[in-house]
Amino acid sequence: MMHRVERLASRLTSIVSSWPGVECVLSCEASETDVLDPYFALVLDIYCNGPIPGSDERQSCFENPGAFESSRSGEKDRFFIDGLPIRLEYKRAKNIEELVSNSFDTMWIFGVSGTYMLHRLVHGTALYTKSDWLTRMRSALAESPAEFWARLCETYQQKLEHSLSDLGGAALKDDKYFYFVSLAGFMRSCVSALFAMNRQWEPSERHMTDALLTLPSLPDDFAGRWSTLVRTDGSVDPAKRYQIAGLIARSIFSLVL
Repeated sequence: MMHRVERLASRLTSIVSSWPGVECVLSCEASETDVLDPYFALVLDIYCNGPIPGSDERQSCFENPGAFESSRSGEKDRFFIDGLPIRLEYKRAKNIEELVSNSFDTMWIFGVSGTYMLHRLVHGTALYTKSDWLTRMRSALAESPAEFWARLCETYQQKLEHSLSDLGGAALKDDKYFYFVSLAGFMRSCVSALFAMNRQWEPSERHMTDALLTLPSLPDDFAGRWSTLVRTDGSVDPAKRYQIAGLIARSIFSLVL
């Protein structure tokens, strides 16, 4: 991180780490980009094993920064300091512990963002740790059982099939809204399935393009087909895009790792 961002991250870390309920603070990959990059934001994951101050008290702790807003659940704070966007996410350490202790059989934890949360936990820069909790959780995640990855693959392949069917129907009926919704769902499921097959945690969608094409195992002709699928110059009509999606789906189903 740049010196300016490092100082700001250190300042925020010193505040939140003083709360008894905080276990560790991690800086995420969006914080590593240049402040002039459109994707830049100082994003901190704050894992908690106890209560933290309410949103009003947190706002006061941060000295009433600009445009402060907190999610209704109180799990996210957003604001600006010196013109820089800040995102603080408060996560329950217990959820990770349950995932590990239940042999990774807690699928609900992934929601709609795939395994990105675990990618941040594994690869984030530790700014504060109260105990060895982070080390223990990272060690457990490094030994994720094969059954866990198999369940993930099965789940995402099912979603991929459903989205592909919806995409074909929307293309046939010329339902533009549902077409793009289905295409987005199909692409999301493809990505998640391929990362699960390669037994890797999913990075941020902002960095997905490069990360996806560098996976060790990909179907034959995947890069070319994917490039056609995401083309936005008007050269690919809905019916043709559906055909390409079908080829991608079949190649993923037949991929043997």
